[in-house]
Formats: sequence, structure tokens, C-alpha cells
Amino acid sequence: MTGHPQHAARSWVESANDHPDFSLANLPLGVFSRDGDEPRGGVAIGDRILDLRAACEAGLFLGQALDAAQAASGDSLNAFFALGAPARKALRDALQALLGEGSTQREQLQRMGESLLQPMERCRLHVPARVGDYTDFYVGIHHANNVGKLFRPDNPLLPNYKYVPIGYHGRASTIDVSGATVKRPNGQTLPPGASEPTFGPSKRLDYELELGIWIGPGNSRGEPIPIGRAADHVAGFCLLNDWSARDLQAWEYQPLGPFLSKSFATSVSPWVVTPEALEPFRCAQPARPEGDPQPLPYLYDQGDQQQGALDIELEVLLLTDAMRSKGLAAQRIALSSTRTMYWTVAQMVTHHSVNGCSLQPGDLFGSGTLSGSSPESLGSLLEITQGGKQPLELANGEKRTFLEDGDEIILKARCRRDGYASIGFGECRGRVTAAAGMA
Repeated sequence: MTGHPQHAARSWVESANDHPDFSLANLPLGVFSRDGDEPRGGVAIGDRILDLRAACEAGLFLGQALDAAQAASGDSLNAFFALGAPARKALRDALQALLGEGSTQREQLQRMGESLLQPMERCRLHVPARVGDYTDFYVGIHHANNVGKLFRPDNPLLPNYKYVPIGYHGRASTIDVSGATVKRPNGQTLPPGASEPTFGPSKRLDYELELGIWIGPGNSRGEPIPIGRAADHVAGFCLLNDWSARDLQAWEYQPLGPFLSKSFATSVSPWVVTPEALEPFRCAQPARPEGDPQPLPYLYDQGDQQQGALDIELEVLLLTDAMRSKGLAAQRIALSSTRTMYWTVAQMVTHHSVNGCSLQPGDLFGSGTLSGSSPESLGSLLEITQGGKQPLELANGEKRTFLEDGDEIILKARCRRDGYASIGFGECRGRVTAAAGMA
């Protein structure tokens, strides 16, 4: 790995120092608003948001960093994503210089007060980009195996899985930011033993623990992205919860796959963690088990195999109404990692474009559910409860097979490495509310 001399640098923004998520080593970007003002771009630093529009107006950036800051200061990050890595790195360098403990502009910045550094707790966060297209992949092989056993006990993992980064086209219009409620969906289900479906609210509502990937510069239609350059097309990462109605899914998924069981809600964390912030946490893609086929040549790059994976710890917590009423903290129900991904992010990008499909800045990928191999690392209730057969027992005595109204799922993620500041993603929250009534 390359050196990172700024990894241990401190900031004059005191809350950033030793912050579990948003230290000077992170500096994720997002879109925020305050007191009814129009949304605008900002950067998380400790418990503050640096207002990029105010910073530009104050003349704090020059050259390529100014171009990047201006592109990121609007009501979405699409224009910033389109600029690519050079502009992203220039802005990051400028921000670290401005916010570092030894900043030559420290007094000027401190005088600007909240006009520059907004208190995060007083701000509203928004979906960081306009999502033109959303694709959900299926690269968590343990999840694929576990779900396959439930739906196809004799043939859990279809033979194409180890050759193709499987995915489906999701619904961009129902992507919402952390904190938005999730209304239980209505739809058709086939009750056990019945020959005809019934209609009503889903009874098997579930979450899915995923990594979100924001696309940066796109590609022209008909011009695939080579695997060796695929990483250049990634603007950043977030947490993603692809809410799933398992009873709707079981009835509708054959022969064309997910539809209404997935399209009602997808939650994303508001902060875009850049590839540069995650550079110290890159690692080799885990070796494929003996007997598994190697990727086809268009999906294979030696550099990607050596440094294309990410070491990110993923966590799921559950907060029920009963826990909330008693002042109890959310309970962790899973701890997993992005190291379980069978395909790299670069392989996902390349495969998506290999048929000539054009990707655009602000497109969003989901990794698919990232479960580990142990019972403590399962990324959905479908797996934890084995399809509802073994209820999850919570510390307060409650049990869950699937989510109930009032339940809140909280996803978190963090990177750790000796000698480096930890990098966090913030939270991806969603609380279930009752289904809409049907006239």
C-alpha cells in the first residue's frame, strides 16, 4: 500500500479528533439543509458540516479544488461525481490543509463560525445525488448460498453465479435517505398450502445489509469500461438497506426476479465516503475456493485482485418499540464485513457496462446482502431465522421472525487498521410503519 502521511493528522475542529466516523482522514461529502434553506453540498468533519457554498464564497479554494468545491456545492453531487478522481483528490488535499491543526487560515475560518461549520445536529441530510439508475447486485456468496437453500434446497447456488456478477435493475424513485420511514408494502402472496394468492400487507418484511457504490464519470453507450480502469468510475461508497418483502418475493420472483418485493423502499446513508479515504483499507480479493472457476478475462485484472477488495466492518442493530419505550439501546444482531464479497466493485462496474450499457454520474449500485459464514454475521432476518422457522430472541425477551411495525433497523460501518484513524460511514436508519390502507 502507498503511504498516507496525513492519516494521523489532527484538526483544529476539536470534535473531529478521535471521532469514530468523521475525522480529518475521512471528509465524506453529502447534501444538507438548515432551517428550511435550500439543500447544498457539505463535508462532514467531527460533529460539524463544512458548508461548501460558504467556503467558495469566502475564497477558500483555488484552481482544481475550487472547481470541485463549486461542483459539490449544489443540491446534488452529480456534477462533482462527474469530475472524477483528480478533482476529488484536489478538494480533499485542500480540505485537509484548511482543517488541519496547522492551517494557516485557521483564525479566518474560526471567525466565520457557524456560517462555515454548521452543527450537524441542527441540519437535515438528503440523498446526496439524483439517482438516474439503481442496480442491485448479488455478490455476497454466503447470502446467495443461504437464500438458495431456502428456495431451492437441492440446487442452492445456480451455476452462473461463479461466472457472472448477478444483478437486477432496481427502482431509483424509492431510494430515500437514512431516517426516512419505511411503509410496509401491500402485494400478492401465496399462503402455505394455498393454490391462489391473497392480497394485503407483507407479513415477512426484511432488511438487507449492503454496501452502496456511487458511480462517478460514466461511459459512452456502446463503449464498455475495461476492468483495469473500472475503479476510475467509482465516486464513493455508502451504506444501503434494500428492504425486502419476502412473501411477495417468493410468489413473484419466478421467472423474472424481484419486482414489487424490492421496489417499495431502499435506504442509503447520507455521506459519500471517497475512494481516497478508503485507500488504507484496500486489500487483496480473497482467493476463490479450490475448484471454483477463475473470472473470464474481461473480468480479471491482477491489480484489482491484489488491491480491489475493501476491509469494512458492517453492523446491524435493531430497535423495537418496546425497547424504545423503556429507554433501551438498540441491540446488535449482526456483524459482518465487505471481505465476503465474491466479486470486486471493479468487476461489477465492468460487467454492468460490457454489453454497451452506459453508466452515468450518480448511478447507484447495491452490493447485495453481505453475510458472513457464521451465525453472528448474517445480513438478513431471512437467514437469521431460517425463513422464519427459528425466531431471533432479543435481550429484552422479544422475538422476531420478520420485522414488525415500529421496528427500526440501523446499519453502521467502520474501517480499522493499526496506525490509521478509523473511518466511519455514519448511520443508515429506517423505521417500519404500517401499510397504507386500500380503498
